[in-house]
Amino acid sequence: PAAAQFQKPEDAVKYRKAGFTLMAAHFGRLGAMAQGRAPFDAASATANAEIVASLSKLPFAGFVEGTSGTEKGQPKPNVWSDRAKFDEGARKMQEEVAKLAAAAKAGPDALKAAFGAAAGTCKNCHDNFRVQ
Repeated sequence: PAAAQFQKPEDAVKYRKAGFTLMAAHFGRLGAMAQGRAPFDAASATANAEIVASLSKLPFAGFVEGTSGTEKGQPKPNVWSDRAKFDEGARKMQEEVAKLAAAAKAGPDALKAAFGAAAGTCKNCHDNFRVQ
């Protein structure tokens, strides 16, 4: 069904890359605050966390068979051969980023802890399913 959303495999790739690019921009703002590179601002952190949580559901529709490759940043073929593990990783990431908004409201220490947990889910997927 997901493949039907895209007329060509390149469309699926563009879609998922766009989703991840937007997520990274907003997640990076949270990271700067969590790591002390930017001043903590609860309103900004909450807004960015809510955006990340919403966006976290989008890119995975773009993971359709025939869109893996060998270039850096592309999904490895095991995305499809071990789809249950990949989908579980996506679900875990979505759960962890959903916690960021509440953490942002609780203060910089809570944001730092929640950011670390969310970032760990990203790293896990990159390590296992993304060409480095």
